[in-house]
Amino acid sequence: MRMMRPSPLTREAFRPFGEVIEMDGSAHFTINQGFTERFNDLAPVDVSMEGGGPNVSLFLGQPRPAPIRITLMERHPLGSQAFIPLQDRPWLVLVAESVHDFASYRAFTCSGLQGVNYARNVWHHPLLVLDADSRFLIIDRKGPGNNLEEAWFEDTPLHIIHP
Repeated sequence: MRMMRPSPLTREAFRPFGEVIEMDGSAHFTINQGFTERFNDLAPVDVSMEGGGPNVSLFLGQPRPAPIRITLMERHPLGSQAFIPLQDRPWLVLVAESVHDFASYRAFTCSGLQGVNYARNVWHHPLLVLDADSRFLIIDRKGPGNNLEEAWFEDTPLHIIHP
C-alpha cells in the first residue's frame, strides 16, 4: 500500500494538470467606480467539443474517512472542469498523468481561497473535502457525447494522509 501526503497547491506544481484559480498573484483592475477589483481570465473554459456548452452548478461535499482510500479516478475527454470553493476551508486535489502509473499521482492541499480548473482529459479524483457541507461552484461541460471516463481499482494501492 502506498501512502501519499499532499503538498501545498501552487500554480507551477499544478500547471501540467490545468490552472489554479486564485486572486493571489493574478492580474486585476479596478471597476465599479473604484469599489471593486476584477480578477479576470483566471482559467480557460474548454467546453465546446462536440457541441457542448458551459454548465454552472453547485456541489455540497462531505469528507471521506481518513486515511482517504483511492478507489476511483475520472477524467473528462470533452471539456475542462473548474472547482471553486465558496468558503475558506482547506480541501484536497489528487491528479495523475497516467491512471495506472501510481508514481505519476500528485496530491495537493488547497486553501479555501484556491480553486482548480482541470484541463480536458486530466485524470483526477472526485471532490475531496475535509469538512462537512463544503460548498463549491463548478463550471464544466454539458451537452451531447460521453464526457466522463472512470477507472476503478479493485485492490487499492493508494491512500491519502492528511494531518
